[in-house]
Amino acid sequence: MAPRSVPAPGPQNTPSPAPGPGYSSAQTSDTSAAVPRAARPVEFPSVHDALLCVALPALTWCAGHGQLTGEGPEGVYHAGKRLLSRCVLRVAGREPVALQGRMAAADRAVFLGVLRTPGDTGPDPVLTVERARSADGSERIALRSAAPRLLRLPVELALGTDLADLGSIVSGRGGREITPSVHGTGLRWTGDDARSVAVTADPPPMDALAAAGVLRWEVELQPGATFVLRLRVHGESAVRSPASLGAGSGRPGGHLFADARAEGDDPRPGELLKSSIEDLRGLLQRGPVHPTDVYLAAGVPWRCGPVTAEALWAARMCLPLGTRLAATTLRALGRAQLSGEGNESGRIQGPLRDAGPHLPPRCTGIEATLAFPVVLAEARRWGLPAADLEELLPLAEGCLGWLRRTAVRHGFVPDPTPGGPWRAETQAHAHRAALLGADLLDACGKPGGEALLDVAKVMRERFRREFWLDDPAGGRPAAVLMADGSKRAQLGGWVAHLLDTGLLGGGRYATGLLDKSESEQVVRLLATPMLDSGWGVRGLGTREPGHNPFGHRAGAVRVHETAVAVAALAATGQEREASSLLRGLLDAAEAFGHRLPEMYAGEQRTAGAHPVPHPAACRPAAVAAAGALQSLLALAGIRPDVPGRSVSLHPLASAPLGAIRFAGLRVGGEPFAVRVGRLGLGMVEEAAEGLQLGV
Repeated sequence: MAPRSVPAPGPQNTPSPAPGPGYSSAQTSDTSAAVPRAARPVEFPSVHDALLCVALPALTWCAGHGQLTGEGPEGVYHAGKRLLSRCVLRVAGREPVALQGRMAAADRAVFLGVLRTPGDTGPDPVLTVERARSADGSERIALRSAAPRLLRLPVELALGTDLADLGSIVSGRGGREITPSVHGTGLRWTGDDARSVAVTADPPPMDALAAAGVLRWEVELQPGATFVLRLRVHGESAVRSPASLGAGSGRPGGHLFADARAEGDDPRPGELLKSSIEDLRGLLQRGPVHPTDVYLAAGVPWRCGPVTAEALWAARMCLPLGTRLAATTLRALGRAQLSGEGNESGRIQGPLRDAGPHLPPRCTGIEATLAFPVVLAEARRWGLPAADLEELLPLAEGCLGWLRRTAVRHGFVPDPTPGGPWRAETQAHAHRAALLGADLLDACGKPGGEALLDVAKVMRERFRREFWLDDPAGGRPAAVLMADGSKRAQLGGWVAHLLDTGLLGGGRYATGLLDKSESEQVVRLLATPMLDSGWGVRGLGTREPGHNPFGHRAGAVRVHETAVAVAALAATGQEREASSLLRGLLDAAEAFGHRLPEMYAGEQRTAGAHPVPHPAACRPAAVAAAGALQSLLALAGIRPDVPGRSVSLHPLASAPLGAIRFAGLRVGGEPFAVRVGRLGLGMVEEAAEGLQLGV
């Protein structure tokens, strides 16, 4: 397993030797380098039951009881630095009995507890404690009395911090608590690097014990009265980085995403869509050097570093919410493109990423290089402004030039080194890029389209000849061709990418990597219990050697792969299989409170069971939130062609969720709404002026 780093929340990365599922490699982006040797693993803290309030670069990590105890990674963070690690509430010397902790929004958690007070004679608690904590650490604490008499209660908050980095904390190298000083209406801590943090309270405390980090109040509560206490966390540093300017009111906001909504016979799509868009907004962050580069963090809490290939996949799935995010993400990734005249010119640099226990690491830069022209071509059809297209087209041409040279030289696209291996999933990305790249170049009057179509044709012929494995059950594609000529036949959710041809231009472009019979066989495989867990598609089939339901590339359900499968199956007319996967994903989302993690265990679904969380999965995650959007919109099958002034609908005729309406989408930069009836008939209710309904 390759050594990896743990990017800390915020624009900066905090290197750490701690490994984790699918996290960025600590190696360089040079794919010609040898694959790194295994690193000694460090155990990750579990996050499956944590409440993560996210509004990057702000993040608050809470346990369900609501107290910040100073143990483990709990706390309030800004740009990866822990501003507050301890915030323990005591009333009359006792901690409230925790009853409930839940997410109220992507950036806010609420907690409910109760207390019996001195002098109570019965078993019923008379004091209710309500807490609401935001991503930036601000908190509202309300004590409400139901006692029949006046209550006089001492209230105290024990506060503390170590001002440590998240990467150090999760590796067990967190610092000691710093002794605070009294500051205004609260306390202040200053670290060795001159960075400081202050906590202020309203109303001001009656007493402050700096040495113990304790603020105290004497509260009188009449019957039925409520006492409200508000805390604010103020982080400071000797030097403000450009990235920190994105905090607060300047944080990238809702203008990048439309306020899309869903309503219909089944209320769950509306809840899932709302939560997913909230999560996506919370994951937005600015580039540390170029603040105009706004993109999605791959996931919280582990993967909030520089822009990644996953941010680009998520931007692709978010195109129905507008094209601005795609443009800013493409621009950010384009800054890592290699220039010059060599063979590597046009490739986007990126670190290695673990590919599971059976295969060597893969290069995220190659994945991003192949995704770049795909996202730009599809964004153009959704209505990308001409100025953005003109700026980004040369970068896409560079990616396509690298693809053409690499495919001609090797026959396939190797990953991560020029010597291989050759992954089936990578060939699917390359084939899609060649087809959509040809469409893009032809539409923009640029040369090279015919050469790319020739590359795609050769790849199809070779793939069908060299990757397809015949067997009595109908055959299957090999996962990888190794440099020594051997084939790895591990069947997993990656096969969904073989069916994803993207938003093609029709006619000569609409050709898949597989032929008709092979595609039908892949559809059958996706529908078998070997891959379909009932909650989504497993990363590795149950009959494959090394299957592990908790393996991030060896059996867990990855939401991105399931979303790709749903959209691809729906687009190719495989409605029964698409509907089954969509219902399973929707059921899983409901079990996770409509906040899907990046992955969860690939345990087989049984009656009355719930999906099992993965202890280290990011939640929220960009591809999971965006994948929920893509899966739901497969019900409507929206196919825009804004340059051609048309949009067509291809809804699922079976209407698996009954009638549903999507509103607040964007096509051509204008509001777009569509309704699908119980008979599976689609109708456009709102669209840009002059946009015609096509076939």
